[in-house]
Amino acid sequence: MTPSGQNGAGASDDWRLTNQESYLARVALVRKRYRAKSEQSEHEHCSFCWAKFMDPEFSPEHARIMKEDGEILSEGYATTADHPDGEDYWWICEPCFLDFRERFGWQVLER
Repeated sequence: MTPSGQNGAGASDDWRLTNQESYLARVALVRKRYRAKSEQSEHEHCSFCWAKFMDPEFSPEHARIMKEDGEILSEGYATTADHPDGEDYWWICEPCFLDFRERFGWQVLER
């Protein structure tokens, strides 16, 4: 399924919008590579379209899965340590970032 909604990217009735304004409006983000945290936390999903983020360096199995499934992402936009939920808690893929950056008023920080 493509991230963009039927009625135009970022439209008010976009299927990807599920109250993210309550935790992602006007927050700082950083573009970075996804790194798995542990065996129990080895992947994340985009907060909007649920695209999967994985770390190909976490294990040979992860590298194989990513090679076989070209839709799995290894980088995107993540919340910073200033976010109430913490650094890298919420992730956003590039297409969703582009579709919603103005609506959400995100500030992208340089690392």
